[in-house]
Amino acid sequence: MSEVNASKDRKRTSPQDDDRTDWKKLKAERKEVKKRIKEKKLIQQLDKQREDEAAAEEETLEQTEKKKGRQYTVSIALPGSVLDNAQSTELRTYLAGQIARACVVFSVDEIVVFDEEGDDVKSVEGQFNGVGKKGQACIQLARILQYLECPQYLRKCFFPKHQDLQYAGLCNPLDSPHHMRIDEEADYREGIVLERPTKPGKGSLVNCGMRKEVQIDKQLQSGLRVTVQLSKTQNKESRLLKGVVVSPYKPRTEGGLYWGYSVRLASCLSNVFTESPYEEGYDLTIGTSDKGSNIDQTTLFPFRHLLVVFGGLQGLEASVDTDPELEVTDPSVLFDLYLNTCPSQGSRTIRTEEAILISMSGLRPKIAAVFPDLSDAS
Repeated sequence: MSEVNASKDRKRTSPQDDDRTDWKKLKAERKEVKKRIKEKKLIQQLDKQREDEAAAEEETLEQTEKKKGRQYTVSIALPGSVLDNAQSTELRTYLAGQIARACVVFSVDEIVVFDEEGDDVKSVEGQFNGVGKKGQACIQLARILQYLECPQYLRKCFFPKHQDLQYAGLCNPLDSPHHMRIDEEADYREGIVLERPTKPGKGSLVNCGMRKEVQIDKQLQSGLRVTVQLSKTQNKESRLLKGVVVSPYKPRTEGGLYWGYSVRLASCLSNVFTESPYEEGYDLTIGTSDKGSNIDQTTLFPFRHLLVVFGGLQGLEASVDTDPELEVTDPSVLFDLYLNTCPSQGSRTIRTEEAILISMSGLRPKIAAVFPDLSDAS
């Protein structure tokens, strides 16, 4: 009986049975490996899908931001002699403030002050004879325009006490988007690089008019005015904020923000065109005069850099006559369009500060027609 049982046990544990058991185990292991590979592929596909979705979302956001931004610029030019139309020092200063306000209201990017007296003036640096002296009107106007454009928290750094700015407090504030309050949250801010030592490999510190100073991404010379883009994620416990230095054009071209105007001095009318800060120059120039064509019957063509030129007390004709570089007598030949922006005017004369408001009001819908995407976005 025991021999029979022993033979049965041998049959149960035969080599064939061992091989069959191993094969089953191997098959199960292979199945498990295939399952893991399949799961890994699925995870990789999901990750790739998420990456593609994130990239597409980022691209859409970039396109939206680009569409939101304004690529074109608007410049105006006027003679400094317009200040001679004011009867006192206080009124000269207030007149400059009216011009600054008008330019900011219509988002003018550049103001060119040209000279009709023949003085080769290129800078507002240095000491001058005072308000109202002959040949100084251009400098006075440019200095006051620069002062008003500068954010309030930076004015003491860039504008030492000067007699041209004695009555600047009479001017109405511009309240431009880059004139930030101390606790106002924004993507961009204007600041001044501080003369403060920093750790090796760290950027300079910048005063941006906030409760905390901003550490930028590079070392710069102290005293420079810079445009800073603040990082979206900030460590609230840190004593410093983080940011990067960007072009002063970036808030306009990418953020769609109006970021103030620059001021340029030109020694004569012709230098307004020849010394353009843009590499390709102004591709659409407009002269304003009561002898021009009716603005209501005019359509603007596409442009990148628009220039609108205003005359002084005697009009653009006087500016052409005093320009040594020009041989023409008819100012209309200098411009792509020569427009009467206030047809059927009731007064014999329109003051320059009034002409800016009237002309820019008339041109605004025509500019919007050239760039309909921007007008829809706003």
